[in-house]
Amino acid sequence: MTRMPAGAIQARGIAKRYQVGRTRASLPDLRETLTASFARLAGKDRGSRDDWFWALRDISFDVRPGEVVGVIGSNGAGKSTLLKILSRIVEPTAGRIEMAGRLGCLLEVGTGFHRELTGRENVFLNGAILGMSRRETLAKFDAIVDFSGLEPFIDTPVKHYSSGMYLRLGFAVAAHIDPEILIIDEVLAVGDAAFQAKCIGKVGELVGEGRTVLIVSHQLPVIQKLCNRALMIRDGRVAADGPPQNVVGDYLRAFEESAVGVHSRTDRRGRGRARVSRILVKGDGGAALISGGPTRIEIEADAAARHCAFTIYDGLGDAVGSFDTANPSDADSLTKGEASRFMCEMASLLLRPGRYRLNVALTGADGSLEDHVEGACTFDVLPGLVEGREAVSERGFGRVEFPHRWTAS
Repeated sequence: MTRMPAGAIQARGIAKRYQVGRTRASLPDLRETLTASFARLAGKDRGSRDDWFWALRDISFDVRPGEVVGVIGSNGAGKSTLLKILSRIVEPTAGRIEMAGRLGCLLEVGTGFHRELTGRENVFLNGAILGMSRRETLAKFDAIVDFSGLEPFIDTPVKHYSSGMYLRLGFAVAAHIDPEILIIDEVLAVGDAAFQAKCIGKVGELVGEGRTVLIVSHQLPVIQKLCNRALMIRDGRVAADGPPQNVVGDYLRAFEESAVGVHSRTDRRGRGRARVSRILVKGDGGAALISGGPTRIEIEADAAARHCAFTIYDGLGDAVGSFDTANPSDADSLTKGEASRFMCEMASLLLRPGRYRLNVALTGADGSLEDHVEGACTFDVLPGLVEGREAVSERGFGRVEFPHRWTAS
């Protein structure tokens, strides 16, 4: 049998199913086991079909040493489940994974940390979990702490850390174990802008050293910048595999297709007491959207919510701007309680011509997320004038036309 080169990954027929509605973490007792056995013998195994949800089905792919693969897809598509299987945290229901080389994983903030231990103690604990000897961890300890920027707090119990501090320390450990394969799940989207840039730079270093990296992220520009290949997961299957530009394009087009009938979208998250049911984006008098023209965005919910927010993304997946009723001004006219219809008006749309999409979210009075829909709708902006100046749509010129005035002497 040919030996796999270090850093290589082979996935064949990976599938994972979960039982819907099963909340018990313990093993079934004797009565449950006998009841299930008799049901199977009688051909009445109720848990065999409707009670099971397939998170992944028949996933197969190879990753060559040194490849940097981005994994994209909407919420609930199965991305994180796939990475947990690759990380050997979750056993697949079917299929097999083969890897060659030391594996480093950063799937959630503070994974493997003990709240009562200090940052210093958790560095050694987390290093051991990730496969480093105490000697290795000791040799890299100063570099880990320096990268995290947490030297003043390294002897403080991590239960007093913020989520951002958890992230800094967790990423610092994972990035310094010299992995031949590094798996990252959404870490690059958490923390302040400076630390995000630091993380991206570190991943860039690992890529330059020829490490194999798998990244799950909704930050499409990051996928396009760092990766030389992308996988799109849809409904638990590989829907696209190829160059990042092509796969990201497929991903955004899929949003356009699913944006029709937002009320029937199932790929959403939140507790669901209020859900987005209708979105209207229109210009003056209901006409088309024009750069520099008045614009109104109406968002309706099937039940009352406390706050509504949306973010506008361009065709490459870059966030252009966000709007949130939780950040009001004196010009707003908002109710003191909950509402089921929200309207955002702009006297002059500063977007340059092109296609855009909205991600929309609703929150409840207690601050809990009620609903979040990615790509809830798409809209086109036609050429127009912003304060008498033509809004240029040339690639590389940006997506916003700022009102401005020149003087020369």
